[in-house]
Amino acid sequence: MDRPIHHSSDTRTYVSDEESVVSDCESGVSGDEGTFSGAFVPAAEDGRHVRTRFVRSLALNGLRPEVLTIAKNAHSSVLARARAQCFQISARAVAELHGGHANVRFAWYGASGKEEIADIAQHGFGHAHCNGLRLSPLDCPLQRHAVKRSGVDSDGVRYLLLCSVILGKTEVVPHGSNQRRSSSEEYDSGVDDLLAPKEYVIWCNRINTHVLPEYVLSFTLPSLKGNVNIGEPLRPSSPWMPFPALVSVLSRILPADQVAIIVKIRKDYTELKISRHEMIQRVRNIAGDKLLVSIIRSFRAKKTPASSKANKGKQGPGERRARGQPVA
Repeated sequence: MDRPIHHSSDTRTYVSDEESVVSDCESGVSGDEGTFSGAFVPAAEDGRHVRTRFVRSLALNGLRPEVLTIAKNAHSSVLARARAQCFQISARAVAELHGGHANVRFAWYGASGKEEIADIAQHGFGHAHCNGLRLSPLDCPLQRHAVKRSGVDSDGVRYLLLCSVILGKTEVVPHGSNQRRSSSEEYDSGVDDLLAPKEYVIWCNRINTHVLPEYVLSFTLPSLKGNVNIGEPLRPSSPWMPFPALVSVLSRILPADQVAIIVKIRKDYTELKISRHEMIQRVRNIAGDKLLVSIIRSFRAKKTPASSKANKGKQGPGERRARGQPVA
């Protein structure tokens, strides 16, 4: 059986090795997979990549999860194989509509518990999500609809599904919108932000053809108790810029063969073949730290919010004196 066509790029990357000092707070895979109707089997090498990405993304928010189990979808039943094949057919169809690019990504779904995981594995997501199924991008599990929405059992355990998702051509659907379908046949799915999405929206009529559960992950957050309100994630202090924007700039500076290697490195990362730290190190080795720092600083300078400049202009003379600024 063909495996899912994995996405070619995520939207954002942090060009820094700050995350490399984070230690993975997890135990080994333990025998909880049997509670999911035999649909999931222990994940090996690819499971370690999923675990590392998850742990590091939460560490950026000051959280240290303990991953208890991670298992992959075996697609062992007749219906499960049929859903996987349907996903492949849908991906090929969307790719034909959009110049060969189905725009398939990984995304997290926060489950209420083991029972919901088992139900999804056996029957699919169903059509209970009248305003569309909301999912969190791979590197944003703390955003809105994954960790924050996952249920907590009596032992403090949470459950997430990592799914392959066909996004196709996306349109902006603001967070909290009551939109129930795409605005036109031109679009396949929704995102809250085209450049740096924190939420994917798969419409009700496409949930079971455009979303395929790949892994199930159970974990605890030792510092948290019960269904507490996890605050908004902190933006990493290290400089960042969208990866496509970085490649665009590098393509004007570096030879084409080096840019192609960087694109391939990023693809390996998004397909979970290498860790983020390894990706960063390889990109740094090719482009050099001096060039990367210069590009990112230039990008961030251009993105300085106009509102902050306006606020400076609104400061009174007393405020400007207090800050040591000249008074006109």
